[in-house]
Amino acid sequence: MTRIVVSGLGVVSPYGAGVKTFWAGLAAGTCAIRPITLIETEGFRSRIAAEIPADAVAGLGLSARRARADRLALAAAREALAEADLTARARAETALVVGAVGGGMFEGEEWYWEETRSGRPSSRIKALRSILPSTHAETLGFRLGLAGPKETVVMACASGAAAIALGADLIRLGAAPCALVGGVDALTRICFMGFNALRLLDPEPCRPFDRDRKGMSIGEAAAFLVLEDAERCRARGARVHGELLGAALTTDAHHVTSPHPQGEGMVRAMRLALAAAGVGPDEIGYVNAHGTGTLQNDRTEALALARVFGAGRVLVSSNKSLVGHTMAAAGSLEAVATLLALQHGLVPPTAHLEHVDPEILFDCVPGVAREAPLERALSNSFGFGGQNVSLIFGR
Repeated sequence: MTRIVVSGLGVVSPYGAGVKTFWAGLAAGTCAIRPITLIETEGFRSRIAAEIPADAVAGLGLSARRARADRLALAAAREALAEADLTARARAETALVVGAVGGGMFEGEEWYWEETRSGRPSSRIKALRSILPSTHAETLGFRLGLAGPKETVVMACASGAAAIALGADLIRLGAAPCALVGGVDALTRICFMGFNALRLLDPEPCRPFDRDRKGMSIGEAAAFLVLEDAERCRARGARVHGELLGAALTTDAHHVTSPHPQGEGMVRAMRLALAAAGVGPDEIGYVNAHGTGTLQNDRTEALALARVFGAGRVLVSSNKSLVGHTMAAAGSLEAVATLLALQHGLVPPTAHLEHVDPEILFDCVPGVAREAPLERALSNSFGFGGQNVSLIFGR
């Protein structure tokens, strides 16, 4: 079976631009969840989010005429490709899989706001050209010279992780020798207002696995990885960040928003990923949890983890406590974090975890990152509607 390795990483996160900046923030346990400046928040239960700093967005060097999400995606993708050091010829064969949900919705909202408030035609009408999630793949493919197969994956909060799994499939099927894969989402009013209306956002920075948790914190990001056939990567002498050992996608078919109460789909995804990787549960040292901070999600995920790994055996932490829930980008951003944790032998902490829920039977690495000799780790992404993706990486 074809082995898949990761030869490039690229990130724009609430800490700023670049993989090094992202890892520095995670390793230090720095919370990037703050008051929102991009959109109006007056009257809402929660008024905070993990927003990418304005100076970081301005420093990307990309035209402000592009959709915010496109700008984030381009910057992260360029970093990943540059690190992988792919030639123009190699890029022409490279597949592209983008996980997305919001598309250019932020600019679409700006157009609508201007139209309805001014009473005259908005000057932002061109923004509607980039409102669909599929425009990210079109933009990246054209700007970066990627002429291989192109896919857009819309699987709610599991989109970015699903893009990684599907990109690996394209390589194994011989459709492309390498693939640029990842996810992107920018903050939008519809997301912020919608989750507020559902009362799923915590007024304070989210507290995954805490007894007193009140919901999640939303964020924005872009994260991309370059996947390659291991033999091809070795032959060209490229750097390897780690290996994608196994991946699995499942669906609950249980409820429009809620996960299965016993975590059936989550359990199947983790077990199928372990089987694909050819490893047992006792060979996983760390789980990068979906860990949103909502009452139901954390409890169900912990139950599923206990069914797969046994209570308390594996280290578990949630990146979302530091950088918020970055929606379609979450799965790929957390995949990057998982690879970096393996490289550095350091598990990022779960922030704001003061009183562990007695139903969470794991060491969730509260407050401070922890050194741990890691060989393999699992990253979970569980989206609305029971869309589950589990990825297993090796050092």
